[in-house]
Amino acid sequence: MFQIGRRNLLRAAQSLVLASLSFSALAQGDATPARIVVGFPAGGSFDAVARLLAEKLRVELKRPVLVDNRAGAGGRLAVDVLKAAPRDGSVVMLGPDALVALYPFTMRKINYDPAKDLAPIGTVTEYPFAFIAGSEPPAKTLGEYIAWARKNPDKTNYGVPARGAPHHFFGIVLSKAIGVRMDDVPYQGSAPMLVGVMGGQISAGIDVLGSPLEQHRAGKLRILAVSSEKRVPQLPDVPTFSELGYPGITGMGFNALYAPPGTPKETIATWNRALVKVLALPEVREQLVNMGALPVGKSPEELAARGAEAAARWEPVIKASGFVAD
Repeated sequence: MFQIGRRNLLRAAQSLVLASLSFSALAQGDATPARIVVGFPAGGSFDAVARLLAEKLRVELKRPVLVDNRAGAGGRLAVDVLKAAPRDGSVVMLGPDALVALYPFTMRKINYDPAKDLAPIGTVTEYPFAFIAGSEPPAKTLGEYIAWARKNPDKTNYGVPARGAPHHFFGIVLSKAIGVRMDDVPYQGSAPMLVGVMGGQISAGIDVLGSPLEQHRAGKLRILAVSSEKRVPQLPDVPTFSELGYPGITGMGFNALYAPPGTPKETIATWNRALVKVLALPEVREQLVNMGALPVGKSPEELAARGAEAAARWEPVIKASGFVAD
């Protein structure tokens, strides 16, 4: 009797352990890490946003979330990874708006179909473009810069972090709106371009808000206007192009989460719910605003519409410019 009782007791204990493990696994969620693929190097702005998301999404998704940097080709290498990934929610991609709004028109050939190969999850952040001036000319307002440019058309230009980037085409729109020809001067990234503005090698520059924010606050250069519809919380004293009389110079860049093509709607909905909750967290919103971005966190349908609208806006500008990437 004792042997039988002991055996039953062992079995019961084993059952309790298994049940406990099952309950723990259920409470913790899937122990398999999910990956956010980023098409840019570690240490950059995209990487910073991805790591902030990963830290918070692991709580909402109840699983580890890692950042997988696949830098190259302006984010297009990450698309290859996404296309080949499982459709089970284990891999998503944080991608720039250029994937849907620029590359289809600037590249002779791309290795993906934006409408078929990028399943929208949700917009993460949006950000305005900033028009900046430095030591020469000493313009303190957009009006002063335009007046100087009209008197000095041979000296009027604008720096951009790269030719073929959104900044480049935004400059074309700006040049047409103010009625002054502005030649673009491409740099290898934002940092050297900002140095060129501060040193007076170029008369102006165009970049996303987060890049010149610190230098503007330090008085090393001046952000004369931003492209948002209303003033941004980071710079409440800086006017928008629209309020200065140029309503056509309004628009925001964005980055977003995408799933592999063919991912079930339920899986996309799970990621979207988690993303919306994370972007509503005060500490997350504060960090993103400090980076020069504005958190969004809406539906997959909103992201799809946003991408289509951006493509419709930039396609005629790009085609009229004649620009084609090498």
